[in-house]
Amino acid sequence: MRSGSISQAARSVGRTQPAVSTMIQTLEDQLGFALFLRSHGKLTPTPEAYFFLEECEDILGRVERTERTLERISSLQSGKLKIACHPAASSAFLPRLLTGFLKDRNDLDVSLIMRSSDVIEDLIASQQYDLGFAETPRPRASIRQTDYDLYCVCVLPKDDPLARAEIVTPGDLDGRPMAVLFDEHGTAVQTESAFRSSGCHFNKRIELRTFLPGLQFVAAGVCVMVCDMITAYSHLVQAPENERLSIRRFSPRISNSVSILTPGYATQSMAGQAFIGELHTAVEKMQLEIREALK
Repeated sequence: MRSGSISQAARSVGRTQPAVSTMIQTLEDQLGFALFLRSHGKLTPTPEAYFFLEECEDILGRVERTERTLERISSLQSGKLKIACHPAASSAFLPRLLTGFLKDRNDLDVSLIMRSSDVIEDLIASQQYDLGFAETPRPRASIRQTDYDLYCVCVLPKDDPLARAEIVTPGDLDGRPMAVLFDEHGTAVQTESAFRSSGCHFNKRIELRTFLPGLQFVAAGVCVMVCDMITAYSHLVQAPENERLSIRRFSPRISNSVSILTPGYATQSMAGQAFIGELHTAVEKMQLEIREALK
């Protein structure tokens, strides 16, 4: 009907004229009614043929749109990704990574929330979110996890005498006011234990739920802080060079393990798999850059 003749239609689809005539006859037999009236070698479309053409064009249009959508999904340009992130990574680390990941992916929608690590664990286990980045939970069947055993660092005012030290120890901080997480947190337990083992006075002046606000207290000279690597790294990449705090290695090692979490009983989308790969690379890159900053 678009071509105006059997011969032109045959050329358009790369078939012989008899083959196209046979295809039309077969289609009419399947439909149970004629699509064309045949007279003196000419085909005149029936009213039913016009209706059928409209339906076919609508179907083919949907098929073409579906193909384009699938192409965008296969190229990671379309879809939905739900991410839950713990506070330490929410200020700079994960948003910076997502900014690069979403570039040129205009049809990829992201839902990003900040929650405590224990809440993130439940969100992933219940399959409410595709991906979590949080402090390492206990293994459970409903969660797949990739763990990273990161160490904590000492954050000092930039003009602090210890800023020139290669390693800061409990002896160096004996009695100095400190910002620490709440008593039950693993880093707080380890830090207090390190001071006690060294026979040093652990002066917990400020108790925090997250380390992020502690950076302001340190900058003001109110205290010093032994904090997680991600918080320290976020400060390095955000703060102007002349306002950066001093970050030094702390000994003994205070561990703060983080994990990439995904639902244990769900298949990860292609976009999710791609972002997990970039998140893994970002964690490795952060560790290298922190090691360089500590030299």
